[in-house]
Amino acid sequence: MDFIACDDARSLSQQPQGNGVNRNRRLIMSAGLSAVATMAFARGEKHRGLRDVRDVSDVRDARTASRASESLALWPSGKMPGGSGPTGPEHVSAKGSVTNVSHPRMNVYRPRKANGAAVLVISGGGYRHIELGSESGPACRWLQSLGVTAFELIYRLPDEGWIRTAPLQDGQRAMRVIRAAAPSFGIDAQRIGVLGFSAGGHLAGMTAVTPQIDRYASIDATDKLSSKPGIAGLIYPVLSLVPPFDNTETRRQLIGEHPSLAEAIEFSVDRQVTGTSPPTFLAQAKDDPVSPVDNSLMMFNALRKNDVLAEMHIFQAGGHGWGMGQPGSLVHAWPALFETWAVYNKLIPGVPV
Repeated sequence: MDFIACDDARSLSQQPQGNGVNRNRRLIMSAGLSAVATMAFARGEKHRGLRDVRDVSDVRDARTASRASESLALWPSGKMPGGSGPTGPEHVSAKGSVTNVSHPRMNVYRPRKANGAAVLVISGGGYRHIELGSESGPACRWLQSLGVTAFELIYRLPDEGWIRTAPLQDGQRAMRVIRAAAPSFGIDAQRIGVLGFSAGGHLAGMTAVTPQIDRYASIDATDKLSSKPGIAGLIYPVLSLVPPFDNTETRRQLIGEHPSLAEAIEFSVDRQVTGTSPPTFLAQAKDDPVSPVDNSLMMFNALRKNDVLAEMHIFQAGGHGWGMGQPGSLVHAWPALFETWAVYNKLIPGVPV
C-alpha cells in the first residue's frame, strides 16, 4: 500500500480547507525511504496558544502516574457483566503497569480551569497489562494542562477470568458514564473524545467505530446514553487482527491463537469503519516493531473511503510504546499536532490558523 507525495494535503488529511486553513500544509517525504515514506505535515504557523509539552512528556515516575482527583466506578455493585474475574488484589508494578483488575474504573484528572472538553484515555499493554505509568498518566496530565477533563481507564483484561469482550464492555460503559456525569464535571456532552495507545488504541478504536453494537445488556439509565466519542486519537495503535498483521498480543488475548477470518475481521478496527465513524487522528512510527505501520495506513484508507474526517502522521523513526515522546525525538511532535487537530475539530476551544 503506497501513498504518492503531493502538495495537496487532502491526500492525507480529510479536513475541509475553508478560510485558507491548512493551505500551508505539505506532505514531507524523506529521501531514501521506499514503500512507506515518512509522512508529516509541515505548518507555516501554529494555532495561538499552542503549548510546549516537554513539561509533562518527560514525567516517567510511576508514583505520580495516577495522581487523579477522584475515581469513578464503571459498574454498579453486583451488576458487572463478563465473568467472575481474578482473585487477589490488583497489582501495580514499579513502572505503573497494572494487572489483576477486578474493579474497572476511571481515574479523573480535573483541570484547574475546565474548558468543557473531556477525553477518555486508554493505555496499552497487549490486553495483558495496562501501562498507566508510561502512557495514560502522562497523557492525562498533559490534557489537564489544556483545560481538558481527562478520564484514565483501568479496564478488565481477558486472561484474568473475564470474557474476551470485557474490555470492550468497559470502553463502551466508560463513554456512557462520562456522558452521564458531564454536568457535574462541567463537561459538554458533545465534546467527549477518546485517546488510545497501542492495544489501548485498539480499544479506543473499537469504542469509536462500533457504538451501534451493544456489548452488554442494559443495566441502568446510563446505558440509554450514546457511547460514541466526538473524536478519536489512535497512537501507535494495533488495529488489524487479520493476517499478516496479526502477530500481536492483542490478537492472541482477544480472539485466541487460531481465530477464524470472520472473528479477525469482526475485531479489526479498520474493517468496522462506517460513514458515521468520528473524526480520527493517527500517529505511528514507520519502524514500529510491534504494530506494523500498515495498521495506521489501512485505517486511514478506510476512513477516507467512508468520507470520515481524518489526519495521519507517520514518523520516520520512533519504534513503539513512546507515550508522549522523548524530547528531541521525532515522535515528540505528536501531542502538539493532536492539540492543533483537536482545536480544528472543535473538541478544544482555540483559534486554529
